[in-house]
Amino acid sequence: MSDPNAVLDDLRAEGEELDRLVGALEPDGWKTVTAAPGWTIAHQIAHLAWTDGAALLAVTDADAFAAEVEKAVASPGTFVDEGAEAGARLEPGELLGRWRHGRARLAEALVAAPAGARFPWYGPPMSTASMATGRLMETWAHGQDVWDALGRTREPTDRLRHVARIGVRARDFAFAVRGMAAPDEEFRVELTGPSGLWTYGPPDAAQRVTGPALDFCLLVTQRIHRSDTAVRAEGPDADRWLDIAQAFAGPAGPGRAPKGA
Repeated sequence: MSDPNAVLDDLRAEGEELDRLVGALEPDGWKTVTAAPGWTIAHQIAHLAWTDGAALLAVTDADAFAAEVEKAVASPGTFVDEGAEAGARLEPGELLGRWRHGRARLAEALVAAPAGARFPWYGPPMSTASMATGRLMETWAHGQDVWDALGRTREPTDRLRHVARIGVRARDFAFAVRGMAAPDEEFRVELTGPSGLWTYGPPDAAQRVTGPALDFCLLVTQRIHRSDTAVRAEGPDADRWLDIAQAFAGPAGPGRAPKGA
């Protein structure tokens, strides 16, 4: 993905859609509990604001970002929750303003980044397009928690293709983060998106994954249990991947319990 313009436009649209939802909430609405243990809607938006700030540092001040990575290494099990908790204590209007301001500054920095730039991150270094894709993935995933908490359903869009792509590309990382050897062979992934079929990998691959793009994106962002999706695997390695798939950097998450559990 050499041209970041498309994903930058989609990142803005993803943020604006979630902004319209939370911007209409009364103050008590920000206290609504979400599926993430201990997190309210305020925590979800605070986390996005916090990670946007980290991304801005990575793009504009690598040394300052390195200091943030050191904090993460010092408290790997708590630093994410601590960042969300600090932001969630703010008044909703202040938190919303902080998230909006951070989104705008990050967008400006990514647009201004020189061609071929690479930025440090908690996982592998990121290009401009990769950084924007990662931010879109997180905005979509944490936004899903907000939509679910409010009992609302959002219409899937073709912006999901960015989430799906990062989920496919993160296959080997999902194995590695669990101390497992990644399969040597490529998989074929065929997903039905809003605009049609999205395909990844060689068409004649023995290991295959098929299903709705929305379900795949929910699975790789760990917003749904595999048993509650229509995503299917052919082959033992593909089957194993669907049990551990994740599209985000960092340690393996616990995932979500099956519905009704």
